[in-house]
Amino acid sequence: MVYSRCIDGKWERPVVTEDFNIPLNSFAGVFHYAPACFEGLKAFRGADGRIRLFRPDMNSKRMADSAAYLDMPSPSEEMFIDMCITCVKENLDYLPPYEASSASLYLRPALFGINPQLGIHSASDVMFVVMCSPVGTYSGAKSLCPGTAVLSRNYDRASAHGSGCYKLGANYAQSLHAYNIAHKAGYRELLFLDSATKTTIEEFGSSNFFGIKHGCYVTPNSPSVLPSITNKSLRKIAEEFGLKVERRTIFIDELETFEEVNSCGTAVVITPISRIDDKITLESGTITREYKYADECGPVSRKLYNRMVNIQKGIEDDPYGWCMFVNDPK
Repeated sequence: MVYSRCIDGKWERPVVTEDFNIPLNSFAGVFHYAPACFEGLKAFRGADGRIRLFRPDMNSKRMADSAAYLDMPSPSEEMFIDMCITCVKENLDYLPPYEASSASLYLRPALFGINPQLGIHSASDVMFVVMCSPVGTYSGAKSLCPGTAVLSRNYDRASAHGSGCYKLGANYAQSLHAYNIAHKAGYRELLFLDSATKTTIEEFGSSNFFGIKHGCYVTPNSPSVLPSITNKSLRKIAEEFGLKVERRTIFIDELETFEEVNSCGTAVVITPISRIDDKITLESGTITREYKYADECGPVSRKLYNRMVNIQKGIEDDPYGWCMFVNDPK
């Protein structure tokens, strides 16, 4: 992994190490008040032999936004990208071959407060770490394997004026209990609703929501939703294919009108959802309203997925300049 510390407002020279144990003061703010944010991006071996990072500049900008919300220092875009590239180069033996079509090297940049503190205040000193791991599909299942989801009526991921649009570790801790309940009930995903009215779609526990209907790519436009880089990229590809793109409020009842429903994010790109259950508690008991979709990836979503992955792998052209090259072809 690669790490650097910012002490008294000054960043130290990045260090490369094989030791994944980080010595921290037990009073470090990250252990007490959660001043921590993170990112996720991937490196790919391309068909042309070149290694690509997919839109690292967007990850850098999002981390800077998260850090600004926490009022703590963050690395510059140049530093963020340079440390990601260094991490890839130091781990080339673990970068899956091009032939492993669903495999890549997942990068996890993390930023957290390290200065000792007992008072409740923002971290003044931080550590920025970039680590990585070879990965296949997120679930270990066949790519684009449909899953089931359940609407969360009893738990919130984020409040209307909270931190939902930032990639903070605390946001994921907030969803863990509800996620565990959903998984124990046999659901692969948990779909959160808005915290104020419980009538509109926000996002899945691990990724953004989007649906396809009548030639439209529809995704929520909510200040509580994480601005997914994958979702943003898919919207551009959807326009390329002539789809109308709508970012707007999506009410629960609209779920029955979608032809295809998916979750999308860095880890999965697109995972189709075959069924969403809405469990409604009444005085007489609990009733379940089911929204059913195809048991396989829909044709429009499959087309979007293929275009996205082919850009990442260098199989098709990248007219948007999304890929950053780590090496020259041999």
